This record gives sequence, C-alpha cells and structure tokens, in this order.
Amino acid sequence: MKSYNIALMGGDGTGPEVLREGVKVLDAAASKHGLKLNYTDYDFGGERYMRTGETLSQSNIDELAKQDAIFLGAIGHPDVKPGILEVGILLKLRFALDQYINLRPVKLYPNVETPLKDKGPEHIDFVVIRENSGGIYTGMGGAMMVGTQNEIATQVMCYSRPVVERCIRYAYDLTRKRNRKKTLTLVHKCNVLTHAGDLWVRTHKEVGDADYKDIKQDYNHVDACTMWMVKSPEFYDVIVTENLFGDIITDLGAMIQGGMGIAAGGNINPNGVSMFEPIGGSAPKYTGKNVINPMAAICAVAMMLDTLGEDKAAASIDKAVYDALASGKIKSMSAGKMGMGTKEVGDLVASLV
Repeated sequence: MKSYNIALMGGDGTGPEVLREGVKVLDAAASKHGLKLNYTDYDFGGERYMRTGETLSQSNIDELAKQDAIFLGAIGHPDVKPGILEVGILLKLRFALDQYINLRPVKLYPNVETPLKDKGPEHIDFVVIRENSGGIYTGMGGAMMVGTQNEIATQVMCYSRPVVERCIRYAYDLTRKRNRKKTLTLVHKCNVLTHAGDLWVRTHKEVGDADYKDIKQDYNHVDACTMWMVKSPEFYDVIVTENLFGDIITDLGAMIQGGMGIAAGGNINPNGVSMFEPIGGSAPKYTGKNVINPMAAICAVAMMLDTLGEDKAAASIDKAVYDALASGKIKSMSAGKMGMGTKEVGDLVASLV
C-alpha cells in the first residue's frame, strides 16, 4: 500500500470548512484505490499571527519540506493587515519550496453556469501554467523621492533562461500528457516587452523544435488572449505564461468556468513538495454557517493526487465532481445558494467516488 504524508493548513475564515470536505473526498478516493494518507495539521494563519506575531519560521518550512504535499484551505484574516499573511506564509513558502509552477485548470462542469453565451463543458477545458517564482513579483526595483511631486517607482520583470526553460518544459510535458489538442500556447506581450518577451518566445520555439516535435506551438499577446478566452475558449489546450500575466488571466479563467467556488490551483515543484488550494479566498463573512462551496477544495485534492502520480484516484474524484454536478442536486456555485450545505456537498461527492 502506497503511503503519503500530507500537511493540512486550514488557515483562515472558511478555509478549515472547505479543507474538511476536501479531506473527506480524499479519504474516499484513498480507500477505493488502496492508498494510506498520513495527515499533519498546522495552524498557520491569522489567529496564530495575532497570538504569537509569527507567520512562518525556517523550522516550519523545514518541517513542511519533509511532507509529500500540502493542502491549504485559505489565507486571509480581516483583523490582519493585507499582505502580512500572504507574503509571510504563501509567498515565503512558494519561494522556499521552489514551487515554480502555478497550475490552474479551467474546466466547465455540467449544470455550472458560465457568463459565456452558448458555451458548455465541451468548449471550456484547458489548463493555464503560470510561472510562479520570477518576473515582476520578485520585487526587483525601488522608489525614490517618495511622497514628493517627483516620486519615481520601478518594478522590474526579471527572468533568466533557466527559470523560463523549466517552466516551458513542464508545459510541454503536460500538453503531451493531456493528449487532447496537443497545442501549447505561449502568452506574453513580446511586441512591447521586447527583451523579456523575446526570451520567452525563443525558449518556447527552441525547446519545442528540439524535444517536442509532436506538440503544436502557438503564441498570443496577453490582450488578445483575454479576448479569445471569452470568444472561443474551445481553442485552448494548454497556456503557458509569465507570472503577472498568469495572475490576471487565471482569474478570467475562474469566471468562465463558473466562479471561484469551482476554481482550484496548485503551486507545483515537480521534484519537491507542492501545495494545492481552492483559489477563492477565506470568505470570512460565511465562516461557520455551512454555506461555503467546497467544490474548489475537492478539485484541489484531485490535482494533488494527479501530481503525486495517482492518476486513477485523481480521475475518480474528477468523475465524482462531474456526476455530482450532473445530478442537478447542487443548484449553484455561489455560497448560500447551493441548495445544500457545505458538509452535504462533501458527502455527495464522497459517495460518488
């Protein structure tokens, strides 16, 4: 029996509630497919920070690095200044564990409403790969004469060939594994960002020409991509892009697949410890009311199993999500409008695994 050590980080607000339902479904899949899961709970988040003044220490990171995967509920506390927890926990962990891929499936399930007219599940099923460790988010830059009329601020989009290439190679490998349209679309703005853009464009072509001749290469400017995601989402198979652009287009992707209630993401280190989460945030106003949608957390554990190499177990969860939504028992993806509670949704999906 294969055994995995999983770190559980419920976090803030409704995070612990959706995490519990994700674990419920994960346990059902593990039982069905003969997996042993060993859980360790961690209380990182707003309450701990207010109590101790600590976010994430090096010893905490060292302990998490020994796990096989991390499952996160949500980070964000209304009584903690924005940025403290996000930088001190999420970004710190992302960089420390070198989670250089942000993986965002964009998939429309049956009976889930999308704002796109005449589009159904057959039209929306692609993946966005966002480079997760470089670019403008690294904080390179500075400010001068702050507060004066002549204030200057810079933020630099900085990339090296190794950072770009490992992301591109991951994207090609995933495109090959999906085996759908076998098309990898690079998204950038190389007509304006000529230096950073050229590095991404050349790397995309050189790696593809050398090692992935079976994969079709494509390119979109990021502004064009936002239009095509709305007009013709069925065109896309796998998108790969840099950090900032990926941050923007994945939120658009979440909306066209039915909203934050169904959108899951992974921060991936292909050779190390990865972290999986629903991307909707902590939603503190719904805490303890049994109304928050746990579907994104459930989809996140399917991603976790897939990344761990447990393809069959992951597929069984994805099918259970599909069947639960196809049944019509869940009326909406919005909190408080699902027609059943958080726990009941988890029970339904777990029963279908």
